[in-house]
Amino acid sequence: MAINLNNQSLEQLSTKVKVPNYNRKELTAGIIHIGIGNFHRAHQAMYMHELFNKGIALDWGIRGAGIKSYDAVMRDKLKQQDWLTTVVELDSNNLTAQISASMIDFIENDAQTLINALIGDDIRIVSLTITEGGYFMDDKTGSFDLNHPEIQQDINNLAQPLTVFGLIIHALNYRREHNISPFTVLSCDNIPHNGDVTKRAIHEMAKAINADLASWIDSNVTFPNSMVDCITPATSDAERDRLAALFDIEDKAPVFCEPFRQWVLEDNFVNGRPPLEKVGAQFVDDVAPYELLKLRVLNGGHASIAYPGALLGISFVHDVMSNTLIKSYFKKLVTEEVIATLPEVPGVDVNEYISIIETRFSNPEVRDTVARLCQDASNRLPKFIFPIIAANIEQGKDCKGLALVVALWCHLCYVSSDPANDLILDDPQATRLMKQARLAHNEPTEFLQMNDIFGIISTNKNFSTHFSFWLNMLGDSDTKSTLTYYINS
Repeated sequence: MAINLNNQSLEQLSTKVKVPNYNRKELTAGIIHIGIGNFHRAHQAMYMHELFNKGIALDWGIRGAGIKSYDAVMRDKLKQQDWLTTVVELDSNNLTAQISASMIDFIENDAQTLINALIGDDIRIVSLTITEGGYFMDDKTGSFDLNHPEIQQDINNLAQPLTVFGLIIHALNYRREHNISPFTVLSCDNIPHNGDVTKRAIHEMAKAINADLASWIDSNVTFPNSMVDCITPATSDAERDRLAALFDIEDKAPVFCEPFRQWVLEDNFVNGRPPLEKVGAQFVDDVAPYELLKLRVLNGGHASIAYPGALLGISFVHDVMSNTLIKSYFKKLVTEEVIATLPEVPGVDVNEYISIIETRFSNPEVRDTVARLCQDASNRLPKFIFPIIAANIEQGKDCKGLALVVALWCHLCYVSSDPANDLILDDPQATRLMKQARLAHNEPTEFLQMNDIFGIISTNKNFSTHFSFWLNMLGDSDTKSTLTYYINS
């Protein structure tokens, strides 16, 4: 019978499970992390756990926090197991499980209680995984939405803030007035230039409240950019059942993740930091090259394999990568048209990085789905594929492989428009996309007329010519034949 996870049961767990070798009672708080989801517990919390296992940085324990209803649900689950989390690494050769104990408590889901914690001089870092939507970015301009009702509520009533940024500004203002050293604000969300995005949001909001406060924050608070990476699927009953069956643990909120994790950070911390370099994190002057490499190879790679995978009826990403046609197409695309657009990345062998990405995509234990990769393509492609196309155009280079990616997407939209094909286009603009794809069946460039999606690449003759060629071929033959032609071209 599976053992309920808590402090008292650690010694009873199977020898297959790695338990902490540090005394949790010796941990003291140094970090408040807002947004305790699977990714944080697979990533940042594990880096800290590994530090503690080395017997160092014990004054950097994590206090969890959140302000949303789902944060309260997570808090309730973790409270029942003394804030412990089972982390199962999905190695394709051997699944391993360990108990992470780096989070020492989880602040009650109450704004004033969180503020009281944020003003404590023991807290030197406030880190965030609040998802892209939590940054109040305008979808069209990418700027901070200062006029959002929740933001305006906090600007006009900072004494009772409702947003993460309102809470942080309130706490920083208190620390300023009471001569308490400020904390570093560290975004760990998977968005480009996450530190800059966070700084802009807090600066604009603080400036609307009090110009002197905004100036003090600019001079005294740091917002390091960071690049984070670890594929972490959602947890369902299937994962909980698997944990019980394999490791005899009853965990209400386990985390299953790939064995790979990466964290690249700017070394810009105003009030000290844990020595994360001792457990594999990289501190660099400029995160941008590492971030761009990931966005274009991993995120762009996901997009490039998703659409042929869906058209060939493949459900899982690892099965996509076992398809020799798609794997060869992916390798050719990345080698010829993606890598050429990247600046040098210090300390990284790009060919080795591509091989690592191929291995990660091929991991059958992760069970990432093609359907997930196909979601919201009208928002994802402008972020992950179109910038690569634009970079090739700027450099006067060919982009026939990238045009094929877009043609495969268009063809998927066309095929999905026929109910008989039993394909669902999971996209907020699905109706519009299917309509344009049907028009493009006769005149390919009709699909490119969605200027709000395609921007300047829609008018580029080279790209348009390649796109039309591939879309006609997909319509006249099939996906396999088209991929074969591309690989041999």
